[in-house]
Amino acid sequence: MPDQSPQRPELILAERLNTLLDVVEAEGGQRYTFPDIKKAVEDRGLHISRQRWHYMRAGTGPMTPDTNLLEALADFFGVPAAFLTDADAKTPERVAAQLDLLRAMREAEVRSFAARTLTSDLSPETLREIRDIIDETLTRQSREAHDAE
Repeated sequence: MPDQSPQRPELILAERLNTLLDVVEAEGGQRYTFPDIKKAVEDRGLHISRQRWHYMRAGTGPMTPDTNLLEALADFFGVPAAFLTDADAKTPERVAAQLDLLRAMREAEVRSFAARTLTSDLSPETLREIRDIIDETLTRQSREAHDAE
């Protein structure tokens, strides 16, 4: 039976920060680096060290109580501050839409890889069975991801 205990706030924050970084890249932007983050925070009159940023992204340090820092990061990523400060906050629509797009792109990559890799020595029946297994697995994962949101 899976562990149903609530996730620690610092892990929720880490997941959300990493999701935002992925979404920005998926929207066609370049992946933000620490200097980009540091400059945005400093432009708000705040400070963030490389070590603190690492702990926040990894979820390995204590949860940051600095709401000003979290608000500055939320502004930088263009999401409501509650997305970073409230564990029960809903995923912003723009972020959810990009995550759906990323999932669809990954599913297409899996199908394409399987088609290129497995077609050489397999019978048509076996190929159809493999396709069905991939489709069922990806559909189940997509449903589970939507249910988790």
